Amino acid sequence: MSKVKIAVIGAGDRGKDRYGAYGHSHKDTVEFVAVAEPNPLKREDFVNQHHISPENVFSSWEELLAVDKLADGIIIATQDDMHFEPTKLALEKGYDVLLEKPMSNDLKETVQLGELAKKFDNTFMICHVLRYTPFFAKIKSLIEEGVIGEVMSVQHNENIAYYHMAHSFVRGNWRNSDESSPIILAKSCHDMDIVLWLVGQRCKKISSFGSLSHFKADNQPEGASDRCLSCGVEETCPYSAKKLYYKRLGTWPTTVVTDIQTEVALTEALENGPYGRCAYKCDNNVCDHQVTIMEFEKGITATFNLSAFTEEQNRTLKIMGTKGEIRGIDTKNQIEVRLFGNEDYTLIEPEVLTGGHNGGDTGIMNDFVSLLKGQEGKALTSADVSVESHVMAFAAEHSRLSGKSVDIKSFYDEMV
Repeated sequence: MSKVKIAVIGAGDRGKDRYGAYGHSHKDTVEFVAVAEPNPLKREDFVNQHHISPENVFSSWEELLAVDKLADGIIIATQDDMHFEPTKLALEKGYDVLLEKPMSNDLKETVQLGELAKKFDNTFMICHVLRYTPFFAKIKSLIEEGVIGEVMSVQHNENIAYYHMAHSFVRGNWRNSDESSPIILAKSCHDMDIVLWLVGQRCKKISSFGSLSHFKADNQPEGASDRCLSCGVEETCPYSAKKLYYKRLGTWPTTVVTDIQTEVALTEALENGPYGRCAYKCDNNVCDHQVTIMEFEKGITATFNLSAFTEEQNRTLKIMGTKGEIRGIDTKNQIEVRLFGNEDYTLIEPEVLTGGHNGGDTGIMNDFVSLLKGQEGKALTSADVSVESHVMAFAAEHSRLSGKSVDIKSFYDEMV
């Protein structure tokens, strides 16, 4: 096989601008041959970028999956509540599937997708891209080599960054769990997955605490209006849409705000669309900070902290073992290994991969394409494996809402 042929359902930020972009730098191995996207501007842009034949251009996933199989593999990058049906049908039609996370915003659908992964012989991967970053892959290898002895405890933090929170989880698509998913699933099933992978043991119990504390009407500054472009205190507000989007024309996150990347189009979008609203006067309900405590087999413990209230957008962690500890900041691509009784420490800087998520987007596409080309083995993020970390995220949210610690097995048996 010379080139693998890939179809895309959902040509938005992930489908078009992340995974679709992979095709531009890997033209010798990949060809995007079909697309389904309801937005005509995004659809046309994807078609023009990849020179897709008119007969393979669709406005809905239903239309694309109603015809005979068009490609070797398919990328499904729709919204959270639109994953189950197209994925199920794509598997039944014989497609190898790369599905954007989360698998579903419904626990039973998530479990069903895991069962489908066992039923069909297709490659079925979930976009838990952190496993494919050189940074986290190196930490995993250090743990498996026993460099710090037996792992006893993990501290993991997702620093969302104040501007990213305002964009995606206050004004954006994942602001309201009734329409999408709770933030620990929509944003942080990545983190549940990476903690589970690094620990290498099943999670037994989980407790979670958090709330929406800041981004609500009671905290709107005096003199503020409902929209940033007409606000009297916008210049002093860190969450100003005006500050965030104009200086990023042509790049994320402004590419999400308007399909046309001009100041005129952006102004119109901010005057009339959701991204121009005051961050204190939106219909958001997801947490802006949340902490989760986990107990794994063999008594290993872990904490996970997500917070909107950070300057930088990154992930930081510390893994504590019986012989030493590992510390890291993913965006700095630096890992410290400190062994007990030794004043010196080892600084490791893993290789750098281009692409989003510190190279994880490129890494997962490399693996997907290799499997499409017939490489032996199982994907690192196979859907049947990914179910477990999703169950952890659902259980954490159940704990937060109920105020009770959750036994994972009992929760699974009761809910599924």
